[in-house]
Amino acid sequence: MGAVGAGYALPGPLLERFLEAVQAEGGYQARFFGEAELETVRLLADMIIPRDERSGSASDAGTVDYMDFVLSEAEAETRERWRAGLAWLDAEVRERHGTPRFVDASPEQRGAVLDLVAWPERAEERHQEQVEWFNRARDLVGSGFFSSRMGVEDLDYRGGVPNAEWNGVPAEVLEALGLSYDDWDRRYGSLG
Repeated sequence: MGAVGAGYALPGPLLERFLEAVQAEGGYQARFFGEAELETVRLLADMIIPRDERSGSASDAGTVDYMDFVLSEAEAETRERWRAGLAWLDAEVRERHGTPRFVDASPEQRGAVLDLVAWPERAEERHQEQVEWFNRARDLVGSGFFSSRMGVEDLDYRGGVPNAEWNGVPAEVLEALGLSYDDWDRRYGSLG
């Protein structure tokens, strides 16, 4: 992975340690998640960002390694929340469907459990702690994926490349926002 996402940005020394760990002989070795947790995190990450016609999944991009490293460096409270969130997935699928673990449940059963927490405005009050955890999980998966080479390519990001074809924001968008280039020019002066 190249640069890291803003949501869980790694400062220079941490980024260097992460890259060293990824490039180490034998590849990255988990520091935080146990084997069963890794299995759940891989599945969860790939449910959040699945493989599609544009790119691979979150785990294909190395996101799980990134997540493990970030959490290995996190405060104890954050690590405890993650362990509790993963344990909740297993407990909820067991209670609702009689399946021992989240990873053993059918795609429909896993989806039903995530639907309890994936839409904060629809979530029941009793699930608020899990909603907060899942929002952070989604952020961490997104940060890992979209800061990887695969994620940047998926975005088709072309920073630092002039776009001679761009003619500005479409008039209907400016109108919907109550803005105009003429107002800008009157207020700040024309650059053209």
